Amino acid sequence: MFDTISYEVSEGIATIAFARPDKLNAYTPMMGEETVAAFERAREDDAVRVVILTGEGTGFCAGVDLDVLKAHMAGEQAVAGPKLGQEAFVNTWPLDLVDYPKPVIAAINGAAYGVGVTMTLGCDVRIAARSAVLGLNFTRIGMLPGLGSTHHLPRLVGIGKASELILSAAKLSAEEAAGIGLVQRVVDDDQLMDEARSLALAMAKGRPEVLAAAKKALRYGAESTLAEALSEEKRLSGELNPAPKKPGKP
Repeated sequence: MFDTISYEVSEGIATIAFARPDKLNAYTPMMGEETVAAFERAREDDAVRVVILTGEGTGFCAGVDLDVLKAHMAGEQAVAGPKLGQEAFVNTWPLDLVDYPKPVIAAINGAAYGVGVTMTLGCDVRIAARSAVLGLNFTRIGMLPGLGSTHHLPRLVGIGKASELILSAAKLSAEEAAGIGLVQRVVDDDQLMDEARSLALAMAKGRPEVLAAAKKALRYGAESTLAEALSEEKRLSGELNPAPKKPGKP
């Protein structure tokens, strides 16, 4: 089915896990393409109410695979699939994730560096294992953060803290990440997936159309004035619960 990720559905929850544990799930373009395909499968499956994104083994995603990155810098290609930077995961998935109709929980189970951090910023909730380390080491390797992280990060932690993290190529413990709002919850390593599933099951009790509308309203409200947010809330509520037609009216 997939070569670089795993995909399973249980109790209305789709779990998408990066599956290169021997490489701490280091990112390749093929992994990105398969992740996009898995999210699309979950979107189209009415049995799926919530998605959990995580990694197999002891790492979440330790950044771009160094062999892929070195080949890219040399104008070569180390693995099969699209060239680094040309895959949908980089170019269109960040927009799709923000508009994704189902809740998405990132369960950060270990090392998360570079793209391993930025890919989580558009998720609805981030939960980290206590041993997790989040590294924003882009400038140290001569790169800029991508996946829309220059949009998400200042909104999550503030422009000053975002600047500090990116310009210093910061490395944060899970507790430090929680302290600045980069993750919402820190749990013991052996409790991470239980906590993520418990939260997902609570979300899955909601009607899918209500969950989608709530996500849309929150995203809109965060980027708008109070008056605009009120108007959007009313509009979306009207779509969810349309007023009954009066007798005799077409």
